Amino acid sequence: MKPIKVLALTKYGCQGASSRLRTFQYLPSLARAKVEVSVQSLLSDELLQARYRRGRYGISLLSAYGQRFRELMGRRQFDLLWIEKEALPWWPLWLERSLLSGVPYVLDYDDALFHNYDLHRSALVREVFGQRLDGLMRKASLVVGGNQYLAQRALDAGAPWVEVIPTVIDLERYTTTPTRTLDSQALTLVWIGSPSTVRYLRELSKPLANLARSVEFTLRVIGAQLELPDVRVECVPWTEATEVAAIAECDIGLMPLLDTPWERGKCGYKLIQYMACALPVVASPVGANREIVREGVSGFLAESPQQWVDALGTLLTDAQLRSAMGREGRKRVEASYCVQNTGPRMAELLLSASGIGTACLNSLPC
Repeated sequence: MKPIKVLALTKYGCQGASSRLRTFQYLPSLARAKVEVSVQSLLSDELLQARYRRGRYGISLLSAYGQRFRELMGRRQFDLLWIEKEALPWWPLWLERSLLSGVPYVLDYDDALFHNYDLHRSALVREVFGQRLDGLMRKASLVVGGNQYLAQRALDAGAPWVEVIPTVIDLERYTTTPTRTLDSQALTLVWIGSPSTVRYLRELSKPLANLARSVEFTLRVIGAQLELPDVRVECVPWTEATEVAAIAECDIGLMPLLDTPWERGKCGYKLIQYMACALPVVASPVGANREIVREGVSGFLAESPQQWVDALGTLLTDAQLRSAMGREGRKRVEASYCVQNTGPRMAELLLSASGIGTACLNSLPC
């Protein structure tokens, strides 16, 4: 079978988590299915790092958009466009549609980006851009959402074909043998994220301080800086090379969230990371967290401050329960949340969306 040619329009390079997980980690699976992918990132790794340092992209953003326009002008040499979220953020819908015309396209969402527009504090932005992504969804050959909330938005917008593929891990990376032992006295809670999302962890300031009065533990924060009163906090930098080991050394994974429209679009990736490392988890019952965590089996869902204290206290004082829940979490990841399972499915969807046909994927190696 002749390979189909796909242009992947990502928002970031490999350093951007959404692009790394929703596009780049699928490239080996797609290559095996004869899907030939060329990747063009709107915001390069260098541009992203500059934003982290300066708090803004600066004049280089104009050059990034210029390159994206040039790629879109050459779109007809490809059989399919595979777009992470949107091709031209904050540009008029009619312009983006015109630059996508003539080639089928797939939209992929791992967060509720549409709320950047329809819930914007500016009435003018809401009026002009509020339905921008809905308009793109209606004309897409396929919309892939990372959870049911995102998929439902696409269906409500009139997208003709909608599928759900969660944000997943690569089992080949998550093979670190846990270093913790059942009789360990130095228990560690872990949270992984970024400077922009550490605000969720601050919501646990009082519950964790209350818990620390009765149970000894350390809170490891990966990827951000944080201080909490009366809580022993250990901050470690994030790198792709060390993140798995940094999680696997810990005992319980945390994912607090606020219950707002934006958070309902989150795909629970950090929970999947914890579970892949055989950690029990405690999470807010928001969005995809409800789908990922099996209450009382692989972890607990906690809403009120007291529920957080109770859930964490139970796990911190019961080594056998931590171990049992960790095993269940790992099994769930192996069954439903790894690229070894979702890779062939993604390839099948892209082949179908291209209109060229599907390949026989059942015999592909995982």
